[in-house]
Order: sequence, then C-alpha cells, then structure tokens
Amino acid sequence: MVAALTAALTLGALPGLAGSREPSREQPTDAASFRDVILAAASDRSIGTISAPDSANAATAGITPTDVLGDGPPEPGAAPAVRPVLAVPNVSAAWEWKPPRHTLSGYATFYDNGTTAMRLPRGTVVVICGNAGCLERVVNDYGPQKEIRIVDMYRPDFFAICGCGWWAGTTWVTVRVY
Repeated sequence: MVAALTAALTLGALPGLAGSREPSREQPTDAASFRDVILAAASDRSIGTISAPDSANAATAGITPTDVLGDGPPEPGAAPAVRPVLAVPNVSAAWEWKPPRHTLSGYATFYDNGTTAMRLPRGTVVVICGNAGCLERVVNDYGPQKEIRIVDMYRPDFFAICGCGWWAGTTWVTVRVY
C-alpha cells in the first residue's frame, strides 16, 4: 500500500521525468543576446607603442618591413676544410637464423585457424620450412590431432611453403623451434 502511494505521488510530482517528451524544436538565436565587451584595460581603445620585448631584440636592431628574410648567397669555396670520417662496421650481405633449440621433421597440413603444434605450447616461435621456402610463425593453438603430423598451418602459409597444388593435403616439413 505504501509503495503504491509513493509511486503515485512520484508520478504526479514529476510528470516530465516519468513520461517521454517530444524533442523541442530549434529556435533561432536572438541577436540581442550578443553585445560588445569593453575591457577596462583598453577603455580608450587606443594602443600605444610597444617597446622591444627584451634587450636581445634591441641589440639586433630588429627587423624592418623592407628586410628580406632567407639565406644569403653561398660564399665561393665555403666547403668545410676537413670532412668527418665515419666508422662503418663491416656487415655481410647475407643473413642467417640463430641456432634453434629443437628441430622437428614430419608432415604438415593446413588448418584455417592459425598455426598449431601438438608438442609445443602457445606463443612458441617456430620456423617452418618446406619445398618452396620457410616461414616464421608463432604457435597460437594446440594440435594437430593425428600423431603422424607435427604441425598444422594456416591455409595460405601451407601452400606458400608446400610448393604443391590445391589438391595436396599434406607435405613434409622441418620445424625449427626458437
């Protein structure tokens, strides 16, 4: 009884909040709501001369409206007398993988949800090499479910390293574990 009476009083006292309202139409802004603002510091509306901000600017004699800004013409023979010598380390044009912790060889097939390896935990970095090349991937799932396969790969990755046609289901690979 008390709850019903409280609800009735609330709906009667707050009719706008209890029901839905139609959005109000946009009204044009009254031009009389804008007015001039007069600052006390500039009440006479005149600006006097502005002095140089600091002594450094005054020492350079300032910039006049007729001054041309830009680099001047280079002086003839202005090249530096001694050029710096750079020490560049000798780097070979080839690269190589660091030695893997483990190497596995066996069959691989494709799997549409990423790279899986039954014997490796998620997050392990592996390099998978087949007849057509190598790919570096991170193991993101557990699998494969068959004992004869050591890795299942994302379908485009499988065909990139397989070097075989679309009808192939498995290929021999070497997996290097890093």
